[in-house]
Amino acid sequence: MFIRKLQDIRKSDRNIKSKGWESARLQLKDDNMGFSFHVTTMYAGEELHMHYQNHLESVLVLKGTGTIEDLGEGVTHQLAPGVMYALDKHDKHIVRPETDILCACVFNPPVTGKEVHDESGAYPADTEQVKEPAFAE
Repeated sequence: MFIRKLQDIRKSDRNIKSKGWESARLQLKDDNMGFSFHVTTMYAGEELHMHYQNHLESVLVLKGTGTIEDLGEGVTHQLAPGVMYALDKHDKHIVRPETDILCACVFNPPVTGKEVHDESGAYPADTEQVKEPAFAE
């Protein structure tokens, strides 16, 4: 078991800031859980073009409003507290926060913690193997 506090992560190198968003990475690849867990803020007035070609992501909106446009389907959906979206087909999308949006995100495979979006809106693939945890007998 491990315990982490969001307030501590926000003050550490696990809190990643980029144009239009900030992400507190509470659980990463080296935690050996098979997924990573983030608390992310997407800032009002931004237009975030993303296309996770190497990851699947589920997002639960906790606070704020905006829209997500599915570029493959040409459909726009409203985002508000309690709405979850899953990028289950490596969906190319645009998030347009009307207010700051606070959300909880899960990535599979897990991210290492330093990723930022590349020019295509993706996180790079991580090919490094996770070390097996050592267990005491």
